[in-house]
Amino acid sequence: MNQLSTLSQVSGFVSNLSLENIKNEALNLQSKIKQIKPPQEFFDVRRISKPLNFSEIQTRVAYNLKYFQSNYTLIVSCLFIYTLLTNLLLLFVILFTFFGIMGINKLQGQDLITPFGTYKTSQLYTGLLLVAVPLGFLASPISTIMWLIGASAVTVIGHASIMEKPIETIFEETV
Repeated sequence: MNQLSTLSQVSGFVSNLSLENIKNEALNLQSKIKQIKPPQEFFDVRRISKPLNFSEIQTRVAYNLKYFQSNYTLIVSCLFIYTLLTNLLLLFVILFTFFGIMGINKLQGQDLITPFGTYKTSQLYTGLLLVAVPLGFLASPISTIMWLIGASAVTVIGHASIMEKPIETIFEETV
């Protein structure tokens, strides 16, 4: 019964995808894209240096995470897409589940009538669950998520810790 309530929550999420919500998300995405720093600034080799101690690493990471937030989000997004493209079974399971739930929602609670029989929505959700869960385990999502977390952390924290603050910010702090 708990699984059916989880599936109904997911189906509620799918039904909330309205044109208004998509427009709001597109505007939010446009504002984030405008905040992306140019590659010349993001890969400025003159600002790369080895931090002297751990407190300097902390201040650099704190500053650079705020300053390059959109760039880091873009890097993590690219790593996520790379992860899905290299684990095609996981991509298939995600798409299969998403479109399966959308298809069941299009029935709007009515039964599915086929030449093989009539199926209720609860039976369709159960069938989707019985196919998606074993395939999901075969797709090894936990190791994929762990790889994504590790690769993102190394990339983002590594860049944030070796990039010095701009000189202008050093003068602003002393005032």
